[in-house]
Amino acid sequence: MNLGAGFEITIRDLVPLVARLCRFEGEIAWDPSKPDGQPRRMLDTSKALREFGWKARIPFEEGLRETVAWFEENRGTIP
Repeated sequence: MNLGAGFEITIRDLVPLVARLCRFEGEIAWDPSKPDGQPRRMLDTSKALREFGWKARIPFEEGLRETVAWFEENRGTIP
């Protein structure tokens, strides 16, 4: 089951946020010749609430920051 914050975010807004949290200093290049793919994301969290009683307790950006920190700390153990 995918879990999320239950709000819509565009890929154009998400990419720079993830880049900033990862301290990426390169250039983000959008290639308009490629298919658009999925322009935005929104996970419906109602099933998680109904099935597990789960609801996001921390803000989206803080959760991303914690995920990046976990990845950085565990990078060597991830196959």
